[in-house]
Amino acid sequence: MASKILWLTGSAIFFILGTLHLYYTFFTSRLDPRNKNIIDEMKNTSPGLTNVWVGFNASHSAGAIFIGSINSILAVKNFSIIEDSFLLSFLTILASLFYLWLAKKYWFSVPFTGLLIATCCFIAAPITAFLF
Repeated sequence: MASKILWLTGSAIFFILGTLHLYYTFFTSRLDPRNKNIIDEMKNTSPGLTNVWVGFNASHSAGAIFIGSINSILAVKNFSIIEDSFLLSFLTILASLFYLWLAKKYWFSVPFTGLLIATCCFIAAPITAFLF
C-alpha cells in the first residue's frame, strides 16, 4: 500500500505542476520574458517565435500532465501493472529524472523541489514494494 501511495504522490505532483504550467502559459504573463522588448522582437522574427514559445510551453505542460495522469490511472485501476512492469517503472523514473535535471539546470526552485519529491516517490515506490 505504501508503494501505491508513493506512486500516486509522484503522479499528482507531475499533474499539478503540468496543469499550473499550462495555466501560466495561457492565462498569465508569468512565463513571459522580463524584458518586454524581447516579446516584440520574438513576434517579428521568422517564424514567429512567440507562437513557438507558447507551443513549447503548452506541449511541455501536456507531457507532465500525461505522466501524472497515466500513472495515476494505472495506480488506481490496476497497480499490479506498475508493480509487475520493470519497463514502465523504469521509463517513469527515467522521465522524472530528466524533468528533474531540466529543472535543476534551467528552471527555478519551485518546479525543482516538486520534481525532486516526485522523483523520490517514484524511486521509493518499487523499493518499498520489494522490502514490504
